[in-house]
Amino acid sequence: MARIPLEDNFNDVINKAQRGWKLSDAALAERADVSPADLAAVKAGEPLDPVIRRLARHLRLSPTALEALAHKRWYPQLPDFPKGFAVFNTPHEDMTVNNYLIWDPRSRLAAAFDTGANCQGLLDLLHTEELTLRYIFLTHTHEDHVAELPRLAGETKAEVWASELEPAPYPGAKTFKENAHFHVGSLAIKTLFTPGHSPGQTTYFVTGLSWPIAFVGDSVFSSSMGGSPTHFADQYRNNKEKIFTLPRDTVLACGHGPLTTLAQEKQHNPFYAQ
Repeated sequence: MARIPLEDNFNDVINKAQRGWKLSDAALAERADVSPADLAAVKAGEPLDPVIRRLARHLRLSPTALEALAHKRWYPQLPDFPKGFAVFNTPHEDMTVNNYLIWDPRSRLAAAFDTGANCQGLLDLLHTEELTLRYIFLTHTHEDHVAELPRLAGETKAEVWASELEPAPYPGAKTFKENAHFHVGSLAIKTLFTPGHSPGQTTYFVTGLSWPIAFVGDSVFSSSMGGSPTHFADQYRNNKEKIFTLPRDTVLACGHGPLTTLAQEKQHNPFYAQ
């Protein structure tokens, strides 16, 4: 599969943090001691390093990680899954969205996480690998993540599950509370509520594959995080307390952008790098 670009550029991160912390241009420029013209230039995508570093300190961002992102110095090393895992990246309007499939090679049982904008590739893989789709888990119900829910659920008859805080828009769908546990053959799945980007944004922590993996939806992206004009602080805190406390070798399967790992994001994500 072609290399998936990072979801956000450095100026997207700045704009997302500024909006999330509710700082006007005038307030941010004054706090960071930068000119309005320099602030405007950086927000438009001009990588002015001294300005970037000043802004970062007042937006709770890592100056070093933000500067590295501005100059495209880093891209996550992708983990290897020899079996039992697949990612699908499908176009939706002016962006692309990820959805995922895991399966237990022995029982041939599988679970999907979100549906993407086109589930044909997933359906083809189910057929090729002779898998039975047991569950469809939704990270949240924004259109790009559930666009193919009627088709995928209808053709596979899989159970549809989502957070009780954000039920799935599908007849007969079921809801769970936080810390619910599911099994797909030898694979174990635990639900973690990580709301902010959406009311019921859920992270699914899975063990039993080559690496522990967290399906985080739009909670976290490689080098960024999910935005919210109203509940950004909740998303920031939930990510920090529930995702960034998982084992360091945990793979992060994000709703947009490439796969990454918790260890890499602790070093390179401007929102969470030390």
